[in-house]
Amino acid sequence: MEHDARYGLSRLITLPGPLRLDGGNLLSPVDIAYETYGTLDADGGNAVLICHALTGDQHVASDHPITGKPGWWTRMVGEGKPIDPARHFVICANVLGSCMGSSGPASINPAIGRPWGMTFPVITIRDMVRAQAMLLDHLGVGVLRAVVGGSMGGMQALSWPATFPERVRAAVVIASTARHTAQNIAFHEVGRQAVMADPRWHGGDYYASGEPPTAGLAVARMAAHITYLSEAGLTEKFGRRLQAREAKSFGFDADFQVESYLRHQGISFVDRFDANSYLYITRAMDYFDLAEEHGGMLANAFRDTAARFCLVSFDTDWLYPTAESRSIVHALNASGAAASFVELSSPYGHDAFLLESPELNRVVDGFLRSVA
Repeated sequence: MEHDARYGLSRLITLPGPLRLDGGNLLSPVDIAYETYGTLDADGGNAVLICHALTGDQHVASDHPITGKPGWWTRMVGEGKPIDPARHFVICANVLGSCMGSSGPASINPAIGRPWGMTFPVITIRDMVRAQAMLLDHLGVGVLRAVVGGSMGGMQALSWPATFPERVRAAVVIASTARHTAQNIAFHEVGRQAVMADPRWHGGDYYASGEPPTAGLAVARMAAHITYLSEAGLTEKFGRRLQAREAKSFGFDADFQVESYLRHQGISFVDRFDANSYLYITRAMDYFDLAEEHGGMLANAFRDTAARFCLVSFDTDWLYPTAESRSIVHALNASGAAASFVELSSPYGHDAFLLESPELNRVVDGFLRSVA
C-alpha cells in the first residue's frame, strides 16, 4: 500500500462520472481533492471518513498549503488521538462545490476551458455524499467503520447512512442538525447578499479579472463568524475593551477589540476561500432537510441502516442548539437505530467542536473503540 498512488496527502482524482445531482443535472467529470492517513486493512474494515464544515477542507491533519497552519482537526486526528492513523485508515475529501481542488464554481469547466462560475450546477449535501461514495469506490473502501463530522460535516455524517445504509457501520454527528431553520437560512442569505452586492462580483464572473469580491466575502465571513461563537465567550474574550487605544475615537475605526477581531477574521478568510464556493455551499446547507428527503418523517431516513449513532451537542451552541440533536435522537429511537447522545458544556458556542475539548475526545474515542 505504501506505493499505491491513490493514498497519501494532497491527492486529486478525476472520476469520469457522471454524477447525477439532486437538482437534475449530470456532472462529468468529477474532480475530488482528498487526503488519506494510515493504512487500509486487508479487509478494508478500518476506514473512517471525516467530513468537513462549510469553510473547511481536506487538510484535516496536515498543514494547509495556503495559510501554512496545522490541519483544522489535529485535536481529534493524529497519533494517540481518538481518530488515530495507527488504527484507522482516515479519509478526508474536499466537498463538491468547494475551492480546494474538488469540482466547484472556481474549477475549470472542460467544455469551455474556463471556470464554471455561476454556471456550475447547484448542489446539495446528498450530492456531496454521493461524490464521496465515488471516491471510496476509487480507494477500494466498501464499508466505512465510521463517518465523522461536525456542523456541515455532521449533516454529511447523517446523510451517509440515509443515502448508503449498507456502507456505514457508525456515524458521529457533532454540533449539527437534520435541517436548516429559517434563522439559519436568514444568516446565510445576509452573507450571500454581501458577496453579490460587491461590485467586483460581476455575476460570479470575476476569475479573469484577478479581482475577486473580497470586501463582500469578508463581510459574509464576519456575519457568519458571530453565529459560531457564544455571547458568554465573546464577553469573556473581548467584553467592551478598546483596541490599542485609551479612549473612543468618535469615528468608525475598530474602536473595540471585538470589531478588530471580526475584521481580521474576514480579511484572513478571503485569502483562502472562493466567493462563489461560499454561495454554493451555504445554499447546499440551506436546502438540507433530511426528513423532506424521506417522505417528511426523519425516522424514515434511518429505517434501512444498521449503523450505530453518536450525537454530541454543546450547551452554548445557538446556531445548532441541543434541541436539534435531541430531535435527531428521537427519530433514531423511533426507527429502532442504536443511538447515544451527550450534551457537553463549553463557553465557546458552535466552534467548540473545533477547539480543545477533552470531554469530546473521550466521547469520540470511546464510541469508535466500541464499533465492531
